[in-house]
Amino acid sequence: MTTYRHSGLVCHDHTLDVPLDHARPDGPAISLFAREVVAEEHAHRDLPRLVWLQGGPGGRAERPNAAGAWLRRALKDYRVVLLDQRGTGRSAPADRTTLAAVEDPAAHLAHFRADSIVRDAELLRRRLQGDRPWTVLGQSFGGFCALTYLSLAPEGLGQVFITGGLPTLTGHADDVYRAAYRRTLAHNDRYFARYPGDQRLADAVAAHLADHDVRMPAGERLTVRRFQTMGINFGTSAGFDALHYLLESAFVDGAHGPALSDPFLRGVDATVSFAPRPLYAVLHEPIYAQGGRATDWSAHRIRDEFPEFDAPGTAKAPLRFTGEMIYPWQFDEDPALVPLKDTAERLARRTEWPALYDLDRLAANDVPVAAAVYQHDMFVDREQSLETAKLVRGLSAWVSDAHAHDGVKADPAVLDRLIAMARGEA
Repeated sequence: MTTYRHSGLVCHDHTLDVPLDHARPDGPAISLFAREVVAEEHAHRDLPRLVWLQGGPGGRAERPNAAGAWLRRALKDYRVVLLDQRGTGRSAPADRTTLAAVEDPAAHLAHFRADSIVRDAELLRRRLQGDRPWTVLGQSFGGFCALTYLSLAPEGLGQVFITGGLPTLTGHADDVYRAAYRRTLAHNDRYFARYPGDQRLADAVAAHLADHDVRMPAGERLTVRRFQTMGINFGTSAGFDALHYLLESAFVDGAHGPALSDPFLRGVDATVSFAPRPLYAVLHEPIYAQGGRATDWSAHRIRDEFPEFDAPGTAKAPLRFTGEMIYPWQFDEDPALVPLKDTAERLARRTEWPALYDLDRLAANDVPVAAAVYQHDMFVDREQSLETAKLVRGLSAWVSDAHAHDGVKADPAVLDRLIAMARGEA
């Protein structure tokens, strides 16, 4: 363990080896990393631990120097464990470089879903505090993991907080993405209602990309369909404004007429590239797979039901941005994903997926659960979340129309409210 101090925090870095496949505890192992953070004034107190399960899949835990609003609030009552989920950060990072050394990357990554993450967390819990249960705070995909935790190892949990992360327990990926496309269209309507002039700009960018071979700073071509994926940030608190201020700098006067500016292209590249989080693309649909059905590029297939996203930038179909969808063509156009194309294809066809949720155990749950459900969440469907809430005994749901999907990171009042709910004070 390594310990250091900064900005009023005491940090303890933990590493441990865990099985790649928890069904084979004597098989190959991978390294797991977690950073435990405590406020300096509480460093010598035996505060209970709260483990943060980050959104994703494929997102590393926050670092204390750039933490969301939730962390300072949590540190008033807890020692916070920032777990890098397997494949992210310092926990056996999985990308085009490291997976090139793996004999069967698809089989390898099949062990990087919520069930394995939960079993990793249990080994870490026992290392840090023996048999004592701890608290989980799951954001987005981290909330999915929290429900898997309640299904597989509820004895490890004292209480659970979930923010924007109550998934369907039984629905197929097709159900998830069908609802997601509807929500994404609604967010497009809200965006262009806030910034009506941006419709003309977005259409102009799409038309320019259709007629020109435009290269981003790293050298790959920016296509219209890749530009459409800029809507991925619509679900965050600052997403509308960030895209608006980027679009307003889109065009400059070039030697041969209007051209897309380097600052604009750099901003687009920072959003559409999966280099920082390739597992988000590779595992985005497998996180929903259960019951012997392949996902089979669900978002790509279901998109055919929503022609509003077709022929963007034309008078017939003004551009509509897509959201949290992953398409097979992205593994042809994003250099960070190109080497992972075969792996993604094999995972899309895979049918041998274990169940992630135990409905009987959840129905008999006795761990207190407080969950924030966001009225206008673009990433996790409100109706599916509320249906799930009914299936988990002891789960209290708070529906908020004041927060976006990342509300817990933007406003400490979100965690405040959940803690109060768990204490019976709200």
